[in-house]
Amino acid sequence: MAKAAINSCLYKARVMHHRLAPKQHSFYYDIFMFYLDLDEIDTLDKKLSWMSRNRFNLFNFRDEDHLQLPKENPDTSKNVREHITDYLKTQGVDIGNGRIMLLTNLCTLGYQFNPVSFYFCYDENDEPFCSVVEVCNTFLEIKPYFLGMGTQTGDSFHLNTTKYFYVSPFIDMDTNFDFNLQVPGAKLNIRIDDFDKEGNRFFISTLNGKRVPLTDGKLLYYFFSFPLITLKVIGLIHWQALKLWLKKLPFHKKAENIHLQKGVYRPYQGK
Repeated sequence: MAKAAINSCLYKARVMHHRLAPKQHSFYYDIFMFYLDLDEIDTLDKKLSWMSRNRFNLFNFRDEDHLQLPKENPDTSKNVREHITDYLKTQGVDIGNGRIMLLTNLCTLGYQFNPVSFYFCYDENDEPFCSVVEVCNTFLEIKPYFLGMGTQTGDSFHLNTTKYFYVSPFIDMDTNFDFNLQVPGAKLNIRIDDFDKEGNRFFISTLNGKRVPLTDGKLLYYFFSFPLITLKVIGLIHWQALKLWLKKLPFHKKAENIHLQKGVYRPYQGK
């Protein structure tokens, strides 16, 4: 009997950031990301040697690394799928048994930092229905952005919305995210731009890649090709921040404009 095909895969990708104002600054780096069917994670845990769920491995999918409801005193007994379906219901959406695909990084050798994850949610007819962008800052706070009815054209979603979240000390919190998401297939094509309060685009970021199979061989190959990838991501964030600081870009402290930080999950408790 032929083995059942899985929906989950990997993407070998390139991240590009290009700041247009107030000073130009650009960089790119190569990464890989997991694209996981949330209903397949336990199966993958059993099938793959180098990927697990909620236990140490080269790559570890940890439910705690993602959105948990409620915002205060979250229910840790639920898994990611349960939390996301609960969140969708707060947005007036019920996908029933429709699948949820998650594009994300996994905890690598016990360390995790994931600046952004993307959920692509399907209805019970297996048609793309909505999306959730889960943005995480360096304080490990999370803010979800919901892309539902009115944002979808075919297999793409588009939303321009006020950020209201502390992502970078070099960007105001009341600027706008402009999400352009294409449902991943053979290719990965995602773009997130930033617009200022006057409607001028000042920041462009893209994530483009190619689908590859999720196998033990690929996991081991990418582990050595992109060593300690989650540490690489956080390291590059701070390295680029130092360059922006040296360019004397305006710096915004997290404690400023607290009223502009809205809808934040896992709020940072430090000072």
